[in-house]
Amino acid sequence: MNMFSLNGKVALVTGASYGIGFAIACALHDAGATIVFNDIKQELVDKGLASYKEKGIEAHGYVCDVTDEAAVQEMVAKIEAEVGVIDILVNNAGIIKRIPMCEMTAEQFRQVIDVDLNAPFIVAKAVIPSMIKKGHGKIINICSMMSELGRETVSAYAAAKGGLKMLTKNIASEYGEYNIQCNGIGPGYIATPQTAPLREIQPDGSRHPFDQFIIAKTPAARWGEAEDLGGPAVFLASDASNFVNGHILYVDGGILAYIGKQP
Repeated sequence: MNMFSLNGKVALVTGASYGIGFAIACALHDAGATIVFNDIKQELVDKGLASYKEKGIEAHGYVCDVTDEAAVQEMVAKIEAEVGVIDILVNNAGIIKRIPMCEMTAEQFRQVIDVDLNAPFIVAKAVIPSMIKKGHGKIINICSMMSELGRETVSAYAAAKGGLKMLTKNIASEYGEYNIQCNGIGPGYIATPQTAPLREIQPDGSRHPFDQFIIAKTPAARWGEAEDLGGPAVFLASDASNFVNGHILYVDGGILAYIGKQP
């Protein structure tokens, strides 16, 4: 199992104070990596540090807006000086605005693109030079099923994640010769605090309509857990995936493979 070991590696997971990023960072730590994360506010970084400490993880937290190129360059330089050169980058930070396309302003559209697509470009660009010098590197972009599918109210998110899928393939194409592997993880519908209202049992004892919809569309017949992303992340961060490049690994319980039940 040594090929899955991350001992001695430094992993930066953006926006990993909670949720999917936190679960991925914990899995990388359990495989041996030193965890570094950022968030946009000190309050969120402090909460993240407390959550890692509860799990016995000595993480390193930084305040940084990943859409600010100068701030990202400064953060990466600090991490290299204080922790070490980044071996693994997980571009996890992201936002979604559920607004019908014709009601969404161009400014709102640009904000989603900025966080979900421009920021991964900015952070990857900041860490790649040192990865080249070190002779290896792993970049994991958190894409989405919306890299492949459309749905009402998520035009900006789907556009950003589709772009991130292609950025993933292009980083692999451009820097593969330097022993840098860039892959993506496409989570399905994950049970997080943010999606909890969509899974609440209704007053009559039935499932929420959206919950019913997701269960019916998922061959696994359940929502994913954030921990379901840990194994795929460790695989893509480790030597076990050294010849896997430009791939999007969908962790969706089979949704993308399934046409759905006949009405």
